[in-house]
Amino acid sequence: MNIQTTYLYCLIILLTMLPLTILAKEENDFQKVTIIEAYIELHTGPGSGFPVFHAEERGKKIQILKRKTDWFKVKTEKNKTGWVKRSQLEKTLTDAGVKKSFKDILFDDYLKSRIEFGIAGGIFEDEQSFTIRAGYKLTPNISFELAYTKIAGKFSSSALYQGNFNLQLYAETRLTPFLFIGYGKFENVPATSLVSATDRSLDMGNAGLGVKFYLTDQFYFRADASTYVVLVGDDRSEEYTQYSAGFSFFF
Repeated sequence: MNIQTTYLYCLIILLTMLPLTILAKEENDFQKVTIIEAYIELHTGPGSGFPVFHAEERGKKIQILKRKTDWFKVKTEKNKTGWVKRSQLEKTLTDAGVKKSFKDILFDDYLKSRIEFGIAGGIFEDEQSFTIRAGYKLTPNISFELAYTKIAGKFSSSALYQGNFNLQLYAETRLTPFLFIGYGKFENVPATSLVSATDRSLDMGNAGLGVKFYLTDQFYFRADASTYVVLVGDDRSEEYTQYSAGFSFFF
């Protein structure tokens, strides 16, 4: 598959999925669990020192809103909002009828996260590359990110500045494949020893695919393969390939 076909394929999928993910965003934001103990105590704040103001009974559903250390903010069916200990929250059932574990709760944080930062090392053609990136999740499936890549070559150094739209194909799994498409700038500075070499700052398009794997707490592993098309002139372009892997954290 050439770069033009890959670029068009990613764009079509992105535009097709965008309306569906926007409609699903609010529905998937908070998970509901069912109380199976006699009751769950709701505190006014995230700590044992805060008083209990309400007890929700067995069989009722509560929504998990957010986490603060080992305390979780929840909302009852009657819109009462309070804080629950992790030990009590683990004594609930998910919609699938299984007990909620602390690992599940941490993974929920990952699914609901909006902002993420990451670093990666890789190979750009035959040269080493280093990438830093920052992203924001627009919907559960689609995010936008800014990335900067530095390539230290033997005869020149290059930098890539890009903005990408990422489409996650299976947003609610620990192992998530994704597609991305973007646009940016390719800057190349030849070594001073080269005769008649000039600096270049050119427009660039890119597309590719990758995979994310949630690890623990606030970290995940990411690997991707990218193809870049650098527009050299009106009727000429240059293609480059990059493979990279690294880690990101979210909040």
